[in-house]
Order: sequence, then C-alpha cells, then structure tokens
Amino acid sequence: MSRFLRASLLLLVLASCGGGNYSAPRQMDDACAIIRERPKYLRAMEATERRWGIPVHVQMATIYQESRFIGNARTPHTFALGVIPMGRQSTAYGYSQALNGTWGDYQETAGGRGSKRDDIRDATDFMGWYMDESTQKLGISKGDAESQYLAYHEGRSGFASQSYLGKPWLVEVAAKVGARSEMYRQQLQSCR
Repeated sequence: MSRFLRASLLLLVLASCGGGNYSAPRQMDDACAIIRERPKYLRAMEATERRWGIPVHVQMATIYQESRFIGNARTPHTFALGVIPMGRQSTAYGYSQALNGTWGDYQETAGGRGSKRDDIRDATDFMGWYMDESTQKLGISKGDAESQYLAYHEGRSGFASQSYLGKPWLVEVAAKVGARSEMYRQQLQSCR
C-alpha cells in the first residue's frame, strides 16, 4: 500500500472520529423514545438526580425548552441594520444554554475545569447544581419544573424580585415547561 493511500485512509478514519452527535432525538414528545434512542441521556440525568435531587423529568423538560436536546445549541446572531452581524444574543451554549459566567461559577464550585456545556453529563450536572441552589436559596421545590425554570431563566435575583411577571410570554413558556415535565414524568413511569 502506498504512503499516500495509507495517509489518506488514516486521515479519513480520524475525520470520522471527530465531533459529537449534536442532533436532536427523533421523538421529543416521548420520554421513553428519547431514552431508548439516547440511553446516555438517562444515565446522565439519573446521576444528576442522585447527586442533586432534581428529578429526571424536570431536567428533561428544561433541556427540551433550552436546547431541544441539541448539544451545541447557540443563541441566534444579532444584526445591525438587519444585515451587519454583531455577534450572538448571549453567551448561552450547549444542552443547558448556560451562560459563560454561570458556567464558570459551576466549574469552580462543582463541575471542574474540564466540564463542557456540550457534554450531556456535564450539562445535566450543571442544571442539578443550579436548581439545587435555587431550592436552598429560594425555597423552590426540586420537582416544581415551572418555578425552577423561571429561576433558571431569570436568575435567582430575578426570580426573587418576580421580574418574570412583566414578561407574560415567559410565564407562558414556564407553564409549558411544567406541563412537559408532568408529561415526561407520566411517560417515564411506564418505561423505566
């Protein structure tokens, strides 16, 4: 085999190993289908539930709302005059749509320097860490997906000051997260 052919084959093999599977699961309205298609999601969420006490169905509903289970999800670009790119709306990234600053806090206190927002285990652990602190500081039940989502979206100080009341669209989104969480809870009872 020629050197060129060997080098080409090696390059092809290395290229096929790169990058993760960041596509969404096929049936996002069926928790059982999600965990059948992506069993590592369930393992990650169960580990988070054991560590932080945040139920799997609450994590699933929040991830659905934040990223639709797309590991490398980003916020859209903003444009000046409708055509000049000005960067992204925020630094939110990954399954959990964690912001740079909050992710840095998580890395320093619970996640470690090597944790990554596009890794489902790290993203669910981040959500568990954040929601556990929301429970401790704000008294939100760990199973209350709607309130946990409001605190997650608005930040704890925003939740405490009820900033979401001035955003009817957000209250509606949080209600949908709560309903999805309940749907996932019922589905998970039948498939676990």
